[in-house]
Amino acid sequence: MILPDPKYGEEIVTKFVNNLMYDGKKNTAFGIFYAAMDMVEARSGEPAIDVFKSALNNVMPAVEVKSRRVGGATFQVPTEVKPSRRQGLGIRWLIRYSASRNGRSMEEKLAAEILAAYKGEGSAVKKKEDTHKMAEANKAFSHFKF
Repeated sequence: MILPDPKYGEEIVTKFVNNLMYDGKKNTAFGIFYAAMDMVEARSGEPAIDVFKSALNNVMPAVEVKSRRVGGATFQVPTEVKPSRRQGLGIRWLIRYSASRNGRSMEEKLAAEILAAYKGEGSAVKKKEDTHKMAEANKAFSHFKF
């Protein structure tokens, strides 16, 4: 069971921080997240938790491709993504692409990636769009569903 975070009272924030955490340093991860949220609120002028939720929704994929071997050939079969996996992928993509950004600190990079995702831009949103394009391109193989 995941407990809601102390500041916003949201379970999704705790899940995000658990993914952000490195080497068991949960307080450090919470510090990074809250500092990033303060920056997001200052830059956008809107409640940070709303911006975060909207950014996460913009990153979560609806479909993905899975490899399926049929008669010696491997096909990329588009499948719908379960809600829990959608959330997990969205969280991981936001963290991965914020870490790979150029910036001074992780707080600044995370804030920048959240704001970019909120606006429908950024690497994490591009990853979602690429995943959707791949599924669309392989729609012909959808009859090979598992």
